[in-house]
Amino acid sequence: MKPSILILILSAAWIAQSCNNSEGKTETTTTPVEEIPVNVLPLEKQDIKPIVNTSGLFTTDDETNLAFKVGGIISNVYVKEGDAIRKGQLLAALNLTEIEAQVSQAKLASEKSKRDFARVENLYRDSVATLEQFQNAKTGMEVAQNQFDAVSFNRSYAEIRALSNGYVLKKLASEGQVIQPGTTVLQTNGASQNLWKLRVGVSDREWSLISIGDKATVTTDAFPGLLINANVSSKAEGTDGVSGAFTVELTLEKTKASLASGLFGKATIHTSSTQTVWNIPYEALLDGNAQSGYVFTTNDSKTAIKTSVIVGMINRDRILINSGLEGAKFIIVSGSAYLRDSSAITVIK
Repeated sequence: MKPSILILILSAAWIAQSCNNSEGKTETTTTPVEEIPVNVLPLEKQDIKPIVNTSGLFTTDDETNLAFKVGGIISNVYVKEGDAIRKGQLLAALNLTEIEAQVSQAKLASEKSKRDFARVENLYRDSVATLEQFQNAKTGMEVAQNQFDAVSFNRSYAEIRALSNGYVLKKLASEGQVIQPGTTVLQTNGASQNLWKLRVGVSDREWSLISIGDKATVTTDAFPGLLINANVSSKAEGTDGVSGAFTVELTLEKTKASLASGLFGKATIHTSSTQTVWNIPYEALLDGNAQSGYVFTTNDSKTAIKTSVIVGMINRDRILINSGLEGAKFIIVSGSAYLRDSSAITVIK
């Protein structure tokens, strides 16, 4: 065999042996666990008096819906929205044609019954009429008189007069309109007496925290910088049929500001109720709403734990947690967006 061929055979065998050796070996590499840097705060329960921030509309405690007692055609409405009114001022009136006819008819019936009674009374004295006829004539006279009194009373309420000094808030009907008895024509208030209130809506949780007599402060964009002291004067025992919220009324202290019914106002109610909660930063809560959410906590400063919580109240920069943080030592306040349950962390001091 030639030397060159022998060299080629030996080289091929060596290469094959090297390939077999390399195939039998497995290279092992270790990937280091990435630790996510976070900031934490210690968790402690606190006893606090929650603050409720809400908003609503200004009103007065003597708003009145004015209506006619009887139905008919409106002859005149003498005022418009925003007008100042005086006690006793004529505000609206019905067309009296039909009503005057009813009054006249009842008056004639009453007069006839009186004449009939007088005749029967004379006959009864002369023993011509019986006692029953006398009593029936007397009853008929009294019934006719009562009918006349009722129609006359309704005639007096065929017009609307102001019950007190104040302003016209709303005009809900116009001249020529056929109106039913009791249908509101005008809404007025006694704003001149400066008895202003702010009517606000709150949630069920906020309603449970608020007590009558709690202090509050009120502001309005109509008067920037004006701060009005108030207190809770009433709270509804049921929800509003339109908004679904609970209505709370705040009575304002007297102010020189010229408020108007319907102005928008904001209120901060300082409740007297005491709650034991966890007070955490706003940025620590993830996917939160007015009821629930979740946060990341840690006990060993090495592992993040995803924890569901029940939210008590959300303020501007703090959140009150009612439950869910029992047993947790620290809450993660930054870096949460990169975490998952059981993520490795490193605490930045």
